[in-house]
Amino acid sequence: MKKVKFYSWTWCPFCIRAKELLMEKSIVFEEINIDGDQEAMDRLTAVSGSDSVPQIFVRDEFIGGCDELIQLEKDGKFDEVFY
Repeated sequence: MKKVKFYSWTWCPFCIRAKELLMEKSIVFEEINIDGDQEAMDRLTAVSGSDSVPQIFVRDEFIGGCDELIQLEKDGKFDEVFY
């Protein structure tokens, strides 16, 4: 399994849904909560180009957020990305 980092906010509904899908698929991930940390969000935005959460990285490559994660599952590409 590939190394996965998951940047989130505690009460973000998109973060919660994305975590649920990762857990349903038995993906082990490191969650980094950045609630209220604008500097952390600014650093993530500089790397990913996205200014929202969740931000999901696989082997340090930004794959997107909740919508992209769900789309990978729908397209049958989830396992290819994460395993």
